[in-house]
Amino acid sequence: MRILYAAMKYDYGNPERGLSFEHYNFYHSLLHMGHDILYFDYMTLLQEHGREWMNQRLKEVVASEKPDLLFVILFTDQFDPLVLREITETPLPTLNWFCDDHWRFDNYSREWAPCFKWVVTTAASALPKYASLGYHNVIKSQWGCNDELYRKMDVPLKYDVAFVGQPHGNRLQVILALRKAGIKVHVWGAGWESGRLSQEEMIRVFNQSRINLNLSNGSIPTDAPPRVIPPTVRPSETFRSRVSRFLDSVPFGSQVKAMGKGWISGLSSPLTASADSGSIETAEAHYIDQIKGRNFEVPGCGGFLLTGNAENLGQYYEIGKEVVCFDDRQDLIEKVRYYLKHEDERAAIAQAGYERTKRDHTYPRRFSEIFEQLGMPGGQFVNRADRVMPPGCTIEVQ
Repeated sequence: MRILYAAMKYDYGNPERGLSFEHYNFYHSLLHMGHDILYFDYMTLLQEHGREWMNQRLKEVVASEKPDLLFVILFTDQFDPLVLREITETPLPTLNWFCDDHWRFDNYSREWAPCFKWVVTTAASALPKYASLGYHNVIKSQWGCNDELYRKMDVPLKYDVAFVGQPHGNRLQVILALRKAGIKVHVWGAGWESGRLSQEEMIRVFNQSRINLNLSNGSIPTDAPPRVIPPTVRPSETFRSRVSRFLDSVPFGSQVKAMGKGWISGLSSPLTASADSGSIETAEAHYIDQIKGRNFEVPGCGGFLLTGNAENLGQYYEIGKEVVCFDDRQDLIEKVRYYLKHEDERAAIAQAGYERTKRDHTYPRRFSEIFEQLGMPGGQFVNRADRVMPPGCTIEVQ
């Protein structure tokens, strides 16, 4: 299948931050399923040529290349909704994967979904909300594991407890609580003093950690006022002002803006958090737990996963036998201590989680199920263990 893939190639559109999650997981998986990819890196095109040019270029590529599917992963309001609707009114199937419907449906997804023929959500809680809008072409899917990249490695264990991720929400307080309990925790990610890991370094950490911690809280407290990003046309608005509005709606956005170094340098150095210092929050807030990509990536590397009990996680893994969940900070501390002492039990759970991930939770399986619902070729899942699938070809749109 020939897919026009419209997503950010770089993390937050900044090459200094490395390749994006979408690139490593969505693009790479689709390519290695054998699909040909027209790579439309809309953020880079927007930065180089402006919003109007980028949107016009999308129309031109649709008309000239005649793809089988337009697969989009929106960020904020880089696209002109009129352009998306115009494309959607053609016979071309259009689909957007909404990443954060657990906390972003009311102020984002509900406004942008009508721009596409189909949408994908990972939040079961969003399904009745889409239905209430009269929007019914909704595919419930989930994050997964790109098993071409995430894999077991023959390396020795090095860390007792590791966490890879940004310090948003209440994550800093959780790390502090573990350390105050005498548990040594290694942390990496944009915003921590130790900084980011490369993709390969992260996979190695998953393999070398006795316990991989996943903090499944969303980015925005449940009682935070919604910040709506409607699909309006802003012909005279600058890209800088759009990013400024987005930063107003995310955790630590005001600190990023206050740095005064422009949006690119700000995003590459957000808020630096020290897990050895006091809390950056003045009061405890409640965050929605949601399934993350990490829930599948760690088991996909054969790592032991200790995670918050996110919505419907039990539909994907047998809790206590394939992954382990904690209920609160005290429960987390007790389970860390328990599984550090019980190595055989920990290893058995990690192996069971690995086998379940490889069988049921890879991105090729996810995308095959989506394409099947769309009635498109490529809907039949092909297990790579059964047949070698040569990768497709990539054309980067200029």
